[in-house]
Amino acid sequence: MNIESIREYCLSKKAVSEGFPFDETTLVFKVAGKMFALVRLESQPLWMNLKCDPEKAIDLRERYNSIRPGYHMSKIHWNTVELNGELKAELIRELIDHSYQLVVSKLSKKIREEHRLENF
Repeated sequence: MNIESIREYCLSKKAVSEGFPFDETTLVFKVAGKMFALVRLESQPLWMNLKCDPEKAIDLRERYNSIRPGYHMSKIHWNTVELNGELKAELIRELIDHSYQLVVSKLSKKIREEHRLENF
């Protein structure tokens, strides 16, 4: 996947915004104001940080060389995913979905209702 397809996929989800809160090279996607994906635009190959269930994170890191503990993030709850061609686009979308769903599940009921995210 490239940055255009990642951006389009992330922005297709409910209540998602994008921005550059840290610097001009780290694109951050938030759901209802909470981060679920960060993409380092200047890295070659491109890489992104995604939130992940701790047990699933360990399994993914053991199975794929392109998935490592989150760079500059909690190593327990975040993975860095290198987009070097090893991972299929379907898996990358699943990892984005998982991150998004983890963040939504931690939002208060009130916020989920405000943003029409009731299905979580």
